[in-house]
Amino acid sequence: MIKAIRGATTVEEDNKEEIINKTQELIEKIITTNNIKKENIVYIFFTMTKDLKSEFPAVAARKIGFNDIPLMCAQELDIDGSLRKCIRIMMLIETNQNVEIKHVYLHNAVKLREDLMR
Repeated sequence: MIKAIRGATTVEEDNKEEIINKTQELIEKIITTNNIKKENIVYIFFTMTKDLKSEFPAVAARKIGFNDIPLMCAQELDIDGSLRKCIRIMMLIETNQNVEIKHVYLHNAVKLREDLMR
């Protein structure tokens, strides 16, 4: 069975260190919240808003050992009024159980899915 987990976070400043730290925090929170084993991750797809240009979020994943997992980055659609300085993630996992997925939204990104944060 394949399941997708969504998540997002925000940064205060566009710099390499903050993008790496906040991306790693998001990945680790998704993994612990959903009790995921690294070997069950099929791929991770990242997007960032147009105002973030200092680093690829995939670099953050590689720095914590995700070297054998396909990683892809793209730019989020630039929609008027949308949340800025935002990193989003979709992690596809393989599981042999019908587990309940818990999506993770951190920092200002909780505004994106307040319905899930109750």
